[in-house]
Amino acid sequence: TVLAILLGNMDENGKPLSKNALKKLKKAEEAKKKKEEKEAQKKAALAAKVASGDVAPKKNTFAGAAEEDVDPTAYFENRTKALAALSVEGLNPYPHKFHVKQELGEYVTAFSGMENGKRDEETSSSIAGRISSIRQQGKLLFFDLNGDGTKVQVMTDAKTYGDEAAWSQICSILRRGDILGVTGYPGKSKKGELSIFPKSMQLLSPCMHMIPRNGIKNVEIRFRKRYLDMILNPDIRNIFKVRARIINYVRMYLDERNFLEVETPMMNTIHGGATAKPFKTIHNELKMDMFMRVAPELYLKTLVIGGMDRVYEIGRQFRNEGMDQTHNPEFTTCEFYQAYADYTDLMEMTEQMISGMVKDITGDYKIKYTNEDGPIEIDFTPPWKRISMLDGLKEEISKRHPGVAIVMPEVADLGKECAKDTLVALCKAIGVEPKPPITVARLVDQLVGDYLEEICIHPTFIMDHPEVMSPLAKYHRDRTGLT
Repeated sequence: TVLAILLGNMDENGKPLSKNALKKLKKAEEAKKKKEEKEAQKKAALAAKVASGDVAPKKNTFAGAAEEDVDPTAYFENRTKALAALSVEGLNPYPHKFHVKQELGEYVTAFSGMENGKRDEETSSSIAGRISSIRQQGKLLFFDLNGDGTKVQVMTDAKTYGDEAAWSQICSILRRGDILGVTGYPGKSKKGELSIFPKSMQLLSPCMHMIPRNGIKNVEIRFRKRYLDMILNPDIRNIFKVRARIINYVRMYLDERNFLEVETPMMNTIHGGATAKPFKTIHNELKMDMFMRVAPELYLKTLVIGGMDRVYEIGRQFRNEGMDQTHNPEFTTCEFYQAYADYTDLMEMTEQMISGMVKDITGDYKIKYTNEDGPIEIDFTPPWKRISMLDGLKEEISKRHPGVAIVMPEVADLGKECAKDTLVALCKAIGVEPKPPITVARLVDQLVGDYLEEICIHPTFIMDHPEVMSPLAKYHRDRTGLT
């Protein structure tokens, strides 16, 4: 029994296996091992044949099919040898130029209205893209070209290509992932697939590594190898497009209101404008320690002092702190400042800018967003909800802990030690573990994150921050201790 436990020889109920069951298990493991060894020998033999050029594919089968099951390392070696052989034959796998008459998106727009099964042999076009798949049906070969977020099918055979020897040569060297240039005429297959029927094809850039067939499941690999993720998932391109439209809209909105865009230094001798830990670097020429900026605030305010009444900057900030789904050490912000305005004016501007941007990009104020809890709807319709921070915090804590007496510090006492003691006692009463450093500002911020921010599904302004949290902000008109 002890041996069975140590070896993991237990059944699904946690009981040790019988002798017969152990024999069957051992036999199955031996069979599995033999099968793996046999598969390894097959792959090694196939790799050797491909490398030596002795592979004899079935008639009309493109040569790349023989390499689909080859080990990735052997694939790279085989590809390198094949390209070296091309160079010996005088063919350049990396040509200097290929004239593209139409981008793939333009090609789709121009010819998507053709009838099924029709071909326009009077019209010539040249397109280029990355091969995402290669298929064969009888004597026909099909290549899917991807680019610009769209796809065009290449439909070819030796007869329509014209030069059978040239056709065989180009088809024998093409693999998934290659960049291919095609010159030919447009048409549609009988099933309605928009295609190009090539008169000539040219390898523009070979892919040296095997492209995964079933995508990438590992999120870490997807983010570290973004280029591979984009090859396998063309829809990722839309994220970049939306981001570009967001930045362009913000810039247009502020420019139309006479704001001037500026660029301020990213390296500073002191780090200011936000409470954050900076990245440190060294200026070799000046022999000076410097910090990557954590915020552009101070420089922008000096520009306002200098007479620029409306300024803004869209740029990168660097904070040497933790990482999670909502925090990144390097990120982009937009900060804008306007003289002769107060925070109510800026809230109205922010509301107009963001809601207008959502309407412009999506066509509606409401969008669907999927988080870890599932899909939710976010409504950007103005006006947005406004919550006074401390009042809203007390109200929400009271809702969640109806049996607990909620004691909040007086606003006038927030700068005193007694306020910290009151907040620590409150955290203990409601089961919240304070995170160091334990200060009034940090405690309030933690409670706001745990209680107020969680209920802000739709855009919401959390107003009236305590002065201890926003020391550079204008004091409140009516409530002492708030901003």
